[in-house]
Amino acid sequence: MGRGRWRRAGSALWRVVAVWAVSTLTMLVLAGILPDFKLQSEDGDSATRIAVTAAFGAGAFGLLSALVWPLLVRALLLVPALVLGLLAFFLNGSLLLLALSLIPENRGEAGAETAVVVAAVMSAVASAAGGALAVRDDDAYRRRLYRLADRRRRRGTPGQPGPIAPGTVFIQLDGVGHDILTAAVTKGLMPTVARWLGQSPPGSVPTHRLTPWRTDWSSQTGASQLGILHGSTFDVPAFRWYEKDTGEVMVSNRPASAVELQRRAVRCTGDGGLLTVDGASRGNLFSGGAEQLALVLSVAARRGKGNRSRAGYFAYFSDPANAVRTALSFVAEVFREIGESTRARVERRRPRVGRGGLYPFIRAFATVVERDVVVAAVIGDMLAGRSAVYADLVAYDEVAHHSGPTGRDVEKVLRRLDRSLALLSQVAEHAPRAYRIVLLSDHGQSPGETFRARYGLTLADLVRAGCGLPVPRRAQRTHSGAEARAAVRAALRRPVEEGTGERRPARRAEPIVLASGNLGLVSFPDVRHRMTREEIDRRHPALLPTLANHPGIGFLLVRSAGRGPLVLGARGAEVYLDEDPVDLGPLADFGPGALEAVRRTDGFPHAADIMVNSWYDPQDGEVLAFEEQIGSHGGLGGAQSRPFLLSPLVLSAPVADGEELVGAEAVHHVLRRWLGEAVGPQVPVTDGAPIPAEASVPLSAEASVPVNDSPSGAPTGTAFAVVDHAPQDKTR
Repeated sequence: MGRGRWRRAGSALWRVVAVWAVSTLTMLVLAGILPDFKLQSEDGDSATRIAVTAAFGAGAFGLLSALVWPLLVRALLLVPALVLGLLAFFLNGSLLLLALSLIPENRGEAGAETAVVVAAVMSAVASAAGGALAVRDDDAYRRRLYRLADRRRRRGTPGQPGPIAPGTVFIQLDGVGHDILTAAVTKGLMPTVARWLGQSPPGSVPTHRLTPWRTDWSSQTGASQLGILHGSTFDVPAFRWYEKDTGEVMVSNRPASAVELQRRAVRCTGDGGLLTVDGASRGNLFSGGAEQLALVLSVAARRGKGNRSRAGYFAYFSDPANAVRTALSFVAEVFREIGESTRARVERRRPRVGRGGLYPFIRAFATVVERDVVVAAVIGDMLAGRSAVYADLVAYDEVAHHSGPTGRDVEKVLRRLDRSLALLSQVAEHAPRAYRIVLLSDHGQSPGETFRARYGLTLADLVRAGCGLPVPRRAQRTHSGAEARAAVRAALRRPVEEGTGERRPARRAEPIVLASGNLGLVSFPDVRHRMTREEIDRRHPALLPTLANHPGIGFLLVRSAGRGPLVLGARGAEVYLDEDPVDLGPLADFGPGALEAVRRTDGFPHAADIMVNSWYDPQDGEVLAFEEQIGSHGGLGGAQSRPFLLSPLVLSAPVADGEELVGAEAVHHVLRRWLGEAVGPQVPVTDGAPIPAEASVPLSAEASVPVNDSPSGAPTGTAFAVVDHAPQDKTR
């Protein structure tokens, strides 16, 4: 025992000395290259003295980085996270200047700009050297991971026995449709996914199965993720909608709306969420009932010590090497986007939307900062041995909105996402419990130009024309509802989308028109109930014919006073949904399930007076977005309604052969069933005594968990442990 401890201590000391030596050599090289960086007195010094000076400076910088940097980041936690990432260069440079000032006789000197460069290079080199040495020593690397996991587990759940069953990690690739994923695997863009599916290398045995599923009419993250995490998509008709009873516009990616939607879902299901028992929620709109939260939008509206949604930023940026690496990647991504958008303009690509202003920074945040922080948080959860983790990576969705669902821009993003999956798979090998990685998406994206670009007016302009109201001579841009914008605003502590995305009406009698991808909603705020077709025709006789016969509109949903929900199409087409129509009319082109999806939405209390779905080309899969997006989702039509579910073969099949997985609520029950298969029933912990494995029985999809009505999503009630009678395995 004592000999092993001394051996480990000697190995750790050797790594410290080796990293110190590499840092010293790096400092000497930089001093020889950079004219403003000196490690000698004015009269000159011998080579030995310069080397000693470099060693002193490298050691001082290393100690300051290890001791002062975490305190500095914690002190600056009130600074917006995005700003903190950009300040990483200057904070690190300041530490270097402080280290140089500690060198005797003022032999260390550097300009402010040079100090930033030197600090960045030294942090990166030291991190790489330390990582390389640890990787070479497999035993030391594994012990370090286990120590970290054990420390976090003791801190988080004192008195509980160690994990004895496999955990589950759910990774959501936001906006990646089933067809996009299969095409990326075929092209070799995602080798990790290809390996899981047994397609790479040729002849390999698959470990996962790929299952497509179908969304509701509202094919967007707000509805889908609420259904996946909390089991209910009821009364979520779109990404944004107007509620007549409160006079408020609900926006899925606004923190105040997100916490209200989560509260309604918990009340509807009587269930705290998928992650209530020993779960973690990372980078999501909703908490899922998890106690461990980071970058969760439904918590971002809260202030004070109880708000842990931003904790992931500190955990990540407390390592100076992480901060520098992410900051460098952030800057590179900004310039990459500027170059790609410039190329698109020069080549006159169509369709195309504006990508200037703050968008390059929003894209860099989604594809670099949020990805790095979320992946690091998931790694921490795996090392801590948590039972269930759900994380959302929004990179593809943000880029596809502006660059299109296919092409070089999104292919680069898919490659980087696959590298993140490979990293998580590798970390699972060192976790204190086996982990099953489930990959899924919340919706897809459909290509096509914008409604405004094709017809020179917005949906709001068309509605005003049908109402006989004045229409602006120049069509105004419609606000984009990309999820990453909400994450950026939350990181900057700015209000998230306080507007509606359209102009507020000057008078209450004028309609409110909202856009959610290629789904539009028209509401008349002066009428407290949902208006019927007959009422709309009496007030605005030309409105419904104007909309239904426009070539950019696929169909309308309204309600008839005498015959219930009614779908209107061009040339007088009418389909009464409650009368079991044989001819689907304008719904026929929108694929199987369109009738059921539209009928279900009609039953929502907050369905708009007029629900508008854009034109759809079933041959090319194109739609016309009512927002400024050339890759859109939110309504019916094409790939946006066809996400995927990639699950390990050791878990039961999502649905029986020949059946289809329909709706996010159905996905929720599948995931809950899998958690039951992985961890067994939840039983109270009794003094940490081992529980007989024979006591385990399968947990059904309807099994209950502690109910959680708190806005933050923090679970309440008895502590639980998990048992499993199945043998533990390392299958991924």
